[in-house]
Amino acid sequence: MKYIPSLDWIKNYNKNWLGGDISAGLTVGVMLIPQGMAYSMLAGLPPIYGLYAVTIPLIIYALLGTSRQLAVGPVAMVSLLIASGVGSLVASGSDDYIMLAILLALLVGLIQFVMGIFKLGFLVNFLSHPVIAGFTSAAAIIIGFSQMKHLLGVKTDGEKILDIIAQLWQQLSAIHIMTFVIGISAILILIIVKKIHKKIPAPLVVVILGILIVYLGGLHEQGIKIVGTIPQGLPSFSMPNFDFATMQKLLPTAFTIAFVGFMESIAVAKAIHARHKDYKLDANQELISLGLANIVGSFFKSFPVTGGFSRTAVNDQAGAKTGLASIISALLIILTLLFLTTYFYYLPNAVLAAIILVAVYGLIDFKEAKHLWHTDKTDFYLFIAAAIGTLILGIEEGILLGVLLSMIILIYRVSYPHVAELGRIGNGTTFRNTARFAEAKVDDHIVMMRFDSQLYFANVNFFRDKVTDLIKKRKQATHFILDASAISTVDSSALHMLHDLIGDLKSSGVHFMIANMIGPVRDTLTKGGIISMIGKEHCFVSVLSAYELASNEIKNEAVDFATQTLIKH
Repeated sequence: MKYIPSLDWIKNYNKNWLGGDISAGLTVGVMLIPQGMAYSMLAGLPPIYGLYAVTIPLIIYALLGTSRQLAVGPVAMVSLLIASGVGSLVASGSDDYIMLAILLALLVGLIQFVMGIFKLGFLVNFLSHPVIAGFTSAAAIIIGFSQMKHLLGVKTDGEKILDIIAQLWQQLSAIHIMTFVIGISAILILIIVKKIHKKIPAPLVVVILGILIVYLGGLHEQGIKIVGTIPQGLPSFSMPNFDFATMQKLLPTAFTIAFVGFMESIAVAKAIHARHKDYKLDANQELISLGLANIVGSFFKSFPVTGGFSRTAVNDQAGAKTGLASIISALLIILTLLFLTTYFYYLPNAVLAAIILVAVYGLIDFKEAKHLWHTDKTDFYLFIAAAIGTLILGIEEGILLGVLLSMIILIYRVSYPHVAELGRIGNGTTFRNTARFAEAKVDDHIVMMRFDSQLYFANVNFFRDKVTDLIKKRKQATHFILDASAISTVDSSALHMLHDLIGDLKSSGVHFMIANMIGPVRDTLTKGGIISMIGKEHCFVSVLSAYELASNEIKNEAVDFATQTLIKH
């Protein structure tokens, strides 16, 4: 069951789940038909490949995935990455382009599968949430502008927002009014139907209306671009073209899609899982299942797929309880491929563009930007930097910038962690950060500091500087107390630093004391000779104990000094 999670729900299937699974399967299946075709067009592929991508991959994931509600298939972000990566190598829509898009699915699947086998799912944690939100918002804007050519009936190419805007501006006089009217009408209908009831398949409604209007009005003869002939039948088994030189060129795009696709998938899977506690979500098994879905799908003419936000939400709301819902969705697509493709001949491209535009608008995270502005300015600037970088530089460059920014912030935060100078509240037993508690009093002779991080090579200099700065502020300091409650580990660089620091403090007459050490830290300091250097009598289970001993030592030293002074006189 560990490697085939579906065995769990198959063996324990509750007949009460069947109604919800059938309802969700049919609802998502109906939604996938226009959505798959639209995202295929966004990827630069003929619409039929969008239907191929929601057959075999759905079934593979339903059997091997740990999420029981995640709906796998084409998504806007991945489709744009395909158009960007493959489009830079060959002409969009050509036979070579289709071949490379299918090969790309194989590469993405292999990368995700290997990551899952070696339990590397944690790597996506190195992309911070503000960076992901900024990148996603910018990509959504780029996707939106890339579809304006279908909405306006003009021609544009490229993925950089400034280039697209410039091309649209130059062709304002060439806008096809009828195409624009159909596109705008489709957008309005999508919004209105969604507000009436979320379970109504709005994309299918506009697809049917679009087909009827073009067919009955003969609008395809007046310049309205339509989908045209769609091949009937199931995708045949075929081997992707294993050209290693080409595979090498595709690798950067494959790695990008593998990471971005998994991030989107695991994010929505976690969000849905929060409402379902009857199964366990496993990130590494998710990588394996997505990887195999892409690998097997590539042998049946599928381009890269992943879990989608809108589809999964609809799947959950429609009552999906197990992976059977996805299998039913795939069966509905198979029936469409066998018997219904001819009915999509008169489908206008403007309608597919409208479906994409409405879908990606929800990816522009205005709420997150506002939230970050009020809660964390640093994260807000990260969000803006990732968004602007992606808009100006492009999708893949935006991802690289996001990774770089995330790593820089990570390094900065571990190198300069939070440090608190502690003061005593009244004459009691409580000690608090003097920067936050005005009533926290400091002693001229006793310096207390809490270090809120592991102590290792990246922040040892910062630690030492903070200690010396705090001691210098008190010209009469005789004791330094380190609250080590937040220090989880200490490495060899930190041991060397502590050895030198304690020696320097001793020579200047300052006693070094430690409180609240956890077991592993105490073990490391003992083995490193730090405990013997400061003396066990200067290690405490609480800051209060250290403070009281320091106070007593100061009093005793004062008495000794007074006694010696009297004797001398």
